[in-house]
Amino acid sequence: MPMYKVRTFHGAGGAVLAEQLPTCMYHLPSLHSQHPPAASAPPQHKLSLIFWAGENPDEEEVDPSLQALEARQELILKRLYELKSAVDGLSKMTQTPDADIDVTNIIKTNDCSLTASGADLDVMLGKDYGALKDVVINANPSLPPLSLLVLHNLLCERYKILSAVHTHSSVKSVPENLLKCFGEQTKKQPRHKYQLGFTLIWKDVPKPQMKFSVQTMCPIEGEGNIARFLFSLLGQKYNAVTSTVIDSWVDTAIFQLRDGSSKEKGAVLRSMNAALGKAAWLVGSELTVADIVAWSVLQQMGSANAAPANVQKWMKSCENLAPFSSILKLLKNFTDLKLNYDDSFLML
Repeated sequence: MPMYKVRTFHGAGGAVLAEQLPTCMYHLPSLHSQHPPAASAPPQHKLSLIFWAGENPDEEEVDPSLQALEARQELILKRLYELKSAVDGLSKMTQTPDADIDVTNIIKTNDCSLTASGADLDVMLGKDYGALKDVVINANPSLPPLSLLVLHNLLCERYKILSAVHTHSSVKSVPENLLKCFGEQTKKQPRHKYQLGFTLIWKDVPKPQMKFSVQTMCPIEGEGNIARFLFSLLGQKYNAVTSTVIDSWVDTAIFQLRDGSSKEKGAVLRSMNAALGKAAWLVGSELTVADIVAWSVLQQMGSANAAPANVQKWMKSCENLAPFSSILKLLKNFTDLKLNYDDSFLML
């Protein structure tokens, strides 16, 4: 029994079409042709199940949906190419140095220097239309972060800064000198006239804390870390090796010179004395954040007079600069102020 039957194809007048074996069975008009068959051609029955493989592609009608798909594919390929070019450009900016490279003399030949055009807050901190960039620092008045006060003075030499000092409710009393650590702003201007807001809040916190107006930025804790951030706003650029040495001195000053044992403090002072015997500053030939933090720690310890000769000479060099000397005047008899603060706190 056959599976299915197909009607026989006939020509004009019911004549059976001639077979043209072995090349083909019958000649039929193309079902995909855009032009109808000629009027003189004999009528033929159409078979919708037959596809003529030898049709000319130039005469085929293109589906609009296919055209849209091709256009979308070309757009995606173009975007991928642009993305690949951008990634290639970024990869060229990253250099992988040799792990065995000798960096003994790199610091001598690549000392830090200020950029010629000066720092640009919009470039470093991002442009914030219609809003003042604010730096808010919480600090404990029992151990004032002197390095941050010095950096505030340095920033005031570079930018128009709106400074303010407040007292948190967690602190019962603050020495008068600390309430006026930023001095008096002689000219009060509208807020939008300033480039940077610098607010210091005396608060009962275990370590200094800093918050910045950028929402995606995490809070910064620790005097050394905050000092690094503030010093970067001055626009100084260093190579990788110099930056590493500076960071090492900052950490050494905070964790060993200030918080370490007496043995660690003595070792740090000897290292500082040796380094300052070769150069005027701790790193290179110019002032860095390492000098500011180390000077601050020595002042907090109250042991500057017992330091080695090179260290004492270096401290005098720091204090000859206006940002340091103003802090010394502000914190004159600092030990007495601290004792008075502790006594008043205990009485409460």
